[in-house]
Amino acid sequence: MSTHETPTASERTDFIREIVADDLRAGRHDSVVTRFPPEPNGYLHIGHAKSICLNFGIASEFGGRCHLRFDDTNPVKEEQEYIDAIEADVRWLGFDWGEHLYFASDYFEQLYEWAVHLIREGKAYVDDLSAEEIRTYRGTLTEPGRESPWRDRCAEENLDLFARMRAGEFPNGSRVLRAKIDMASPNINFRDPVMYRILHTPHPRTGDAWCIYPSYDFAHGQSDAIEHITHSICTLEFQDHRPLYDWFIENLPVPSRPRQYEFARLNLTHTVLSKRVLLKLVAEGHVRGWDDPRMPTISALRRRGFPAEGIRDFAAMIGVARADSVVEVEMLQHAVRDVLNRTALRRFGVLNPLKVVITDYPEGASEEIEVVNNPEEPSAGTRRVPFSRELWIERDDFMEDPPKKFFRLAPGREVRLRAAYFITCDEVVKDETGEVVELRCSYDPETRGGSAPDGRRPKATLHWLSAPHAVPAEVRLYDHLFTSAEPGADGRDLFEDLDPASETVLTNAYVEPALAELPVGETVQFERLGYFCADTDSAPGAPVFNRTLTLKDTWAKLKAQGRHDSA
Repeated sequence: MSTHETPTASERTDFIREIVADDLRAGRHDSVVTRFPPEPNGYLHIGHAKSICLNFGIASEFGGRCHLRFDDTNPVKEEQEYIDAIEADVRWLGFDWGEHLYFASDYFEQLYEWAVHLIREGKAYVDDLSAEEIRTYRGTLTEPGRESPWRDRCAEENLDLFARMRAGEFPNGSRVLRAKIDMASPNINFRDPVMYRILHTPHPRTGDAWCIYPSYDFAHGQSDAIEHITHSICTLEFQDHRPLYDWFIENLPVPSRPRQYEFARLNLTHTVLSKRVLLKLVAEGHVRGWDDPRMPTISALRRRGFPAEGIRDFAAMIGVARADSVVEVEMLQHAVRDVLNRTALRRFGVLNPLKVVITDYPEGASEEIEVVNNPEEPSAGTRRVPFSRELWIERDDFMEDPPKKFFRLAPGREVRLRAAYFITCDEVVKDETGEVVELRCSYDPETRGGSAPDGRRPKATLHWLSAPHAVPAEVRLYDHLFTSAEPGADGRDLFEDLDPASETVLTNAYVEPALAELPVGETVQFERLGYFCADTDSAPGAPVFNRTLTLKDTWAKLKAQGRHDSA
C-alpha cells in the first residue's frame, strides 16, 4: 500500500464489485460489460472521472469490456465540440473503449419500433397535454396524479398520431408519447412518463432525419439492452428511476436484460459539479473557458497540471459507497502531490524577484552548476544551471530586520544557494521610496556545490537564478474558485461565493533556461514554491505557467483531525 493508501486493483473492493463477482460466480453472466454514457452537452468534470474509473476499472479487473456511449438524445444542447472533448478526456485518463464507441442516436430506429410495440400493446399513448399541464396532472409526492383526457385513445389512433409526429406534422410541444403505467403510483416516475417529444431541431449526427427524440428514461435502458450491458452503473439520483428502467426492459422484446446499480456521486468542498452551473460560469465570463485551471473539468485539471495517475489514485482512495457524502478537495490535491513528488522534475523559478550582486565574483564570468533533477528519483539524473555574478532570489527570502525565527537572508547573515555557494549579505540598496531593490553580497568560493570544507552549515538554503540567463515568464497562481467550502449553502446564491482573487497573474517572474521551451502540459516542481505546468498560452521563448499546487499538503493535517471522509 502506498503512502496515501491507494488500494491496488487486486485489493479494491466495494459493494458493486461484490455484486459483479457474485454474478460471475453464480453464472448469471459469462463476462462483464459496463458502459460510460455521457451526455454531450458540456465537458466532463472530476465527478465523471469517478464514474469513468469505476466502469472501465471494473471491466478491466473482471476481464470484460467497457463501452463509451454518448446519450445524444437532446440536440438542442449537444455539440460536436463536447463529443471530441469527452473522447479526449477518457483517453487522457488512461482508458480505451476500443471498437466499442456507440451513440444513442445509433438506435433511434429501433427505439421508435419499440415505442410502436408499446402502443400496439396498449402500454403507450399520444398525449395532447402541454408540458405545464402534464406537470400539473402528475400530482405531488403526497398526492396521486390525474389521468390525461387522452389516455384512453385507441391503439390505431395513437399509431397514426405517432407516425405523424415522426413525419413532422405537429409543432414543438403540441404532443408527446407517454408510457401508460400508473398515475397513482407512489413513485412519481411511474406516472405515465414521457417517452418522446417533438423537437424540430437538427441533430449533430442524424441531421434532419428526426423531429421526435426519445427521453433518457426510454433510451437508456434499451441502449444498455442492445449492447448487452450486464451492469448499468449510475449515481444515486437515478435510484427512483430504476423501477421504470426495469419496466421498459420487461415490457419490450429487448435482446438482453441488464440491471441498474446506483452509487454515491462525488461531492467536493469548494467545488460545484453541476453542468448547468459550469456552463453559466463559462457563458458569463467568470472563467476563461471550460478548461480554465480553476474549473473542476477534466480538461481544466489537465491544463492545470494534474496527472491522470493522480486522478485515478484519488478515485481509488474515495472508493464507492451507497450514501452521499462530501470529500475535502485537499484529498484530491494529496493524491496529485503524491504522484508529482515522484515524477515531476525539479527546476528553479523566481516569482517575485530581488536582485543579488556577488561583488567579489568576477565580472563577466559565469559557470554551470550541476543540480539534481529529482531527489526522489535518482534515475532522473542531473542538469547544469548557469551561475553568474548577478542573481535573482525570491523577495520573501530576505528581511532587513528579521524576527527571531527567520533564518533566510538578512544583513550580515550567511545562507546557502542551492547546489552552488554560500553567500553573505553585506549591503542593502534601496530606491528613493525606501524599497529594497538590490542586495550586495560576498561569496565563499570554497563552498562550491553547497558544502563547506570546515563543516559549517547555514540554516537556510535558497533557490536562485542567474539574472543574465533567466527567462522571463508569466505565472498564474490559482486558489479555490469558491470561497465557501459549501458554495450556495444556507439558501444563498452560490455565485455570491465566487472568489474574485482566485487567479493572480505574475508578469515579472523568471525561470531557468531549461524551462524556456517546456512542452505544454508538462508539470515540474519549482523548488520551494510548488508544482507548475506549462500552459497552452505559452509561446516560443515566452513561457506561461499555471501553478498546479503548492508544496504544502494539508490533507495529512485534516486526516489527523478526523475531518476526512469518503464518498
